[in-house]
Amino acid sequence: MPRSAQRTREKILDSAYRLFRRKGYSRVSIDEIAAATPITKRSLYYHFKSKDELLACMLQTQAELALTAFKTFGDKLSGSPSAIVDGFFKDLAAWSAQPRWAGSGFTRLVVELADLPGHPARLIARRHKALLEGHLADVLRRAGASRPRQRAREIWMLSEGAMVMMLIHGEQRYATVAAQAAKTLLRSSVARIPRRSSSGNSAQRGNRKPANR
Repeated sequence: MPRSAQRTREKILDSAYRLFRRKGYSRVSIDEIAAATPITKRSLYYHFKSKDELLACMLQTQAELALTAFKTFGDKLSGSPSAIVDGFFKDLAAWSAQPRWAGSGFTRLVVELADLPGHPARLIARRHKALLEGHLADVLRRAGASRPRQRAREIWMLSEGAMVMMLIHGEQRYATVAAQAAKTLLRSSVARIPRRSSSGNSAQRGNRKPANR
């Protein structure tokens, strides 16, 4: 693809991202995207056959950017699993405090397309969320968390719920509540290994109950 055509394509994707993020998918027309680029409607259709194709391509681009950013953020998380949870939700609270914050764009679009289960944008969003969850699991595993994949799924569910509640109420305290719930899950998952009596003390400890009961 010629560089000029590639640049035009990137401009269309940028315009679509800004408009879809601010107004949602159904409320944005191809005419608006073309005017915001600015190009003719015919030129836009040269690069993208339909609005659905444009949405899917835009989401794929944003998914790649978001995954790179999240990996960079994850690399900065350190310490115990509880410290990682604190950093994770502290960042979420700071993000939600930005002007005109509207929650997760991927989540909002999937909700908007709830009656279209086969839409390509939903598949991209599902893959994107799974990749982020998997990266969080890797971070927790390196920190020594028990059952990191399960913990990552629980923490991600709490973060999605926190975003919805912060969007509804406009209060960052839901991030703190979610962090507290996540740390409770971490504490409850710590394996308690029963003490085993040595051969020399088996008779003395034979009637004792295991330490994990």
